Amino acid sequence: MPFALRPEPAEPSSATADTEPVSVLVCAHNELENLRRLLPLLLRQDYPAGFEVLLIDDRSQDETYLYLQQLTQYYSNVRVVTVDRTPAGFAPKKYALTLGVKVARYERMLFTDADCIPNTDQWIRLMQRGFAQPAEVVLGYSAYAEQPGFLNKLIRFETLLTGAQYLSFAWRGQPYMGVGRNLVYTQQCFRATKGFASHIRNLSGDDDLLVQDAVRAGLRVAVEARPEAHTVSQAAQTWSAWWRQKRRHLSAGGRYKLADRVRIGNFIGTNLLFYFTVLALLFSRSDWVPLISLLGVRTVLICALYDRLGQRLDDRLPVAWLPVLDAVYFFNYLALGMSLFLYRTLRWK
Repeated sequence: MPFALRPEPAEPSSATADTEPVSVLVCAHNELENLRRLLPLLLRQDYPAGFEVLLIDDRSQDETYLYLQQLTQYYSNVRVVTVDRTPAGFAPKKYALTLGVKVARYERMLFTDADCIPNTDQWIRLMQRGFAQPAEVVLGYSAYAEQPGFLNKLIRFETLLTGAQYLSFAWRGQPYMGVGRNLVYTQQCFRATKGFASHIRNLSGDDDLLVQDAVRAGLRVAVEARPEAHTVSQAAQTWSAWWRQKRRHLSAGGRYKLADRVRIGNFIGTNLLFYFTVLALLFSRSDWVPLISLLGVRTVLICALYDRLGQRLDDRLPVAWLPVLDAVYFFNYLALGMSLFLYRTLRWK
């Protein structure tokens, strides 16, 4: 992928960077423990132009409300929006975020999730520098924390591959998605796209479908992929939890532009075709030397590419696992697609 070989961007001049205040929006539903971990890191961000932390309490039933109210008494830049109910048929998170955006004080809005933490105290500063390119939307990268087990490796591999794809296409002027765990855009962008109006009833898409709408509206999209600007999340702990999460995320794909669906489908399809061809040849040929040679060449190439991507995004996986993760990823993607086709019911938290 071209992104793996892309040089680091030059630093913008001080005349165009770090000059505008920022609203940091976090939507939380029963996320008390995660907020206790996140909020101190947000409040210690090094951003001289100033920022507010806007916490959206989305129908929480734990002690989130009490904790947030205590914070507002000690920090003047912390504000709380409380959502008691979601109108019937509306996606809960999108409705809650819409209420948050309406009361945000500043033009620039930086979004993350309650279960994320910024990689460094320069997160806000670096994510804002994408606007100097110039742009109305800036895409960031959000990794998952390393933990033992194969599932964690697969989640991190999927995140690395997806991140490299959307960042690479955006860098080449063909943006199609971002992740709400690390995404910044302007109030003007939200107005130009009419917020989440075109997909307010879809559970997923507060990030990628908004980017789709921004591109349709002719807005500019930039990339900020330096490791210091990343966020880190806790990965799902069980296969069932990750399966539900991925089904929800993939459900938004049907609303992508045709050209984007073709590009993604071509990538998934050609890799699956390769694996099915290998399986067919495995059971139909007595001479396995050409087959082993083909597998060997591809294995070397993908290991080199994925390892380079891991270096570029500071999210490396054990090289020996990469061929296995690659195969499992594509067959899992096929299973997810078939699952969505056969069983469409989704749910939020």
